[in-house]
Amino acid sequence: MECIAAMKDSAVISIPSDPKYLSVIRSVVAAMGGICGLGDSAVEDVKLAVDEACANVIRHAYRGDTGQKIVVKFRVIAKRFEVVIEDNGVKAQPHLIAGRDLDDVRPGGLGIHLIKRAFDVFQFDERKRKGNRLRLVRRIGGGQ
Repeated sequence: MECIAAMKDSAVISIPSDPKYLSVIRSVVAAMGGICGLGDSAVEDVKLAVDEACANVIRHAYRGDTGQKIVVKFRVIAKRFEVVIEDNGVKAQPHLIAGRDLDDVRPGGLGIHLIKRAFDVFQFDERKRKGNRLRLVRRIGGGQ
């Protein structure tokens, strides 16, 4: 199935910055991935990546504060699935963000690798004055 969508194929969800709400984000990612025609494997990759990005917001931007808000926007435009994650926490320093060496076998530190594997575009919007806006884009098609 090919998905060529207008603005009607979009959703916005706002959740508290509490890890127990990440399951809601995963459900919406799966639904939107299905709507735009991502294959099962691609949906799982994207779901894991968005979950990791939101967990990083809780851990790093909000430093574990569960009383804040995370806004996640989903859009399907042409042959692209776009996810934008916004927070009002501590500003990220994109030049310092890097996953740990994959040869260093231990728990944690693989989130950036997962996100970059699932998405073709990983970009912070520097125009956002307070907090962060992370834009993730995955092309649709080609054996997704």
